[in-house]
Amino acid sequence: MNTHAPRLRPLIINRRKHVEFEQPPSLASGYISPDLQPNTPPTFPGSSSEDSHCGVSKIGRYLLTKLVDTVGIVDIYNAYHCDTQQEYVCKVIPLEKYRSVLAPYWQTGSHKYLNEIEEIILGVTKAYVFFARHYGDLHSYVRRRRRLKEHEASRLFLQIVHAVLHCHESGVVLRDLKLRKFVFKNPERTQLKLESLEDAYVLEDENDDRLMDKHGCPAYVSPEILTASHSYSGRAADTWSLGVMAYTMLIGRYPFHDVEPSTLFTKIRRGQYSIPDTITSLAKCLIRSLLRHEPTERLTADQILQHPWFTLSARISCGKRSNDKDSDQTVPDFASDKVEEEPFFV
Repeated sequence: MNTHAPRLRPLIINRRKHVEFEQPPSLASGYISPDLQPNTPPTFPGSSSEDSHCGVSKIGRYLLTKLVDTVGIVDIYNAYHCDTQQEYVCKVIPLEKYRSVLAPYWQTGSHKYLNEIEEIILGVTKAYVFFARHYGDLHSYVRRRRRLKEHEASRLFLQIVHAVLHCHESGVVLRDLKLRKFVFKNPERTQLKLESLEDAYVLEDENDDRLMDKHGCPAYVSPEILTASHSYSGRAADTWSLGVMAYTMLIGRYPFHDVEPSTLFTKIRRGQYSIPDTITSLAKCLIRSLLRHEPTERLTADQILQHPWFTLSARISCGKRSNDKDSDQTVPDFASDKVEEEPFFV
């Protein structure tokens, strides 16, 4: 079998932080290409060990160490660059699926608050997609802090909305939008980025965001997704999820929560939630403007950025913590959270 694939047009990725990839000796008779959409998939010798992730595996100039998560068909590993010792996150995707999985990244392009691809290595059966490391997710941060003061919440939520707005303007609906999707770019935990776009949907027509699928996390799902037998606005559903995120950051618990999914969905359909008096009237106004039952009445992402809460909340801080009697409504700990955020819709 001929193991040489034709050389393809290379993809130039901005701000690459290390030297150009050098082909390892073990793959000398094969061809590795960073081209995102090759005409012919590259091939390697049968002796390639790209699928053996029982221990440390070497892919190009990277070492894949620990498998940290599996999301659908994507395996996520910690990785290190052999030359720079820099830490990365590697997402391993079946080769026949990587184009569709990465389509939202190509659609949105480079943005300050979006996770950006550093390098792609194509193997025989899998694509290895490398991203810069992060410093923890926002859900875990809020759970650890119990809730955030308004000046910190507004600063972080502003970055979240900018990321969502860019996606919406690029014709991408996020669908499974939640706190866990945002991670910190720096160890000080002041800068966020949207870590994952694998669940996002690229619109065929940017002016038509109607969707039919029921996809999302139970605690963040909008009422029209639960009740609609017809299409719904993907952007408006994302806006509802932003409201859930803002509420959770400020209050320290989900606005809609119950151990029984059927009861949870009933609360969401009816829009049953309350806002404690521990936050300012402007914060309450923002939340109510997002968690409106009628999708057309919700603020859009660009309208959210114009809300006065962002300009005034830096001068105000929240005081009280949530009462102990509400502890069953707080953001779940790690063990129970894995159940809480398991998607009910596909």
